[in-house]
Amino acid sequence: MNLNLRTMQKLILIASILLLNSFTKLFAQETYSITIDFSGMKSDKGDVYVALYNSEDSFLKTPVKGEIVKINDKKAVAVFKDITTGTYAISAFHDENDNKKMDTKIFGIPKEPIGISNDAKGFFGPPKFNDAKFTVNKDISLAITIK
Repeated sequence: MNLNLRTMQKLILIASILLLNSFTKLFAQETYSITIDFSGMKSDKGDVYVALYNSEDSFLKTPVKGEIVKINDKKAVAVFKDITTGTYAISAFHDENDNKKMDTKIFGIPKEPIGISNDAKGFFGPPKFNDAKFTVNKDISLAITIK
C-alpha cells in the first residue's frame, strides 16, 4: 500500500479528532441544575439578586454564578444550570427599592431582606459558609427553599 504524504496527514488528523472526542466524553463532568424557591416577600416591588458560591474564601464576595429574578405573587424562582458536583452556598437579597444594590445600615447590616441557603443566620456578623453549604451530586435532586 503506497500512501502519499497528504493522505497520511488527513488520516492522522481524522484519527486525532476521533481520539480527542473519545477522551472528551470520557472525562466530561456531569452537570446539574439547582432550583431555588423564594417566599415570604412583603411585596412584588424590585427584584431578587441571587448568588452561588463554591468556597468559604469566596462566600459573600465572589460568586461563581449570579441571577436577578422577578417577583410574582410575593414569590420568586431562580435556576442555576450546568453546575458540577461540589459544595456550594447561596445568598440572596430582595432589592425592594429597585436601586440595583443591597442597602445597609450602620456596620453593614442589611436594610433589605436577605436569604441564605439552609436559612443560615449570622452571629455578630454575616452567616458562615459552613452553615449555608450544601452538596451537589448525582444522588440529590436540588430544590432549595429560602424564606
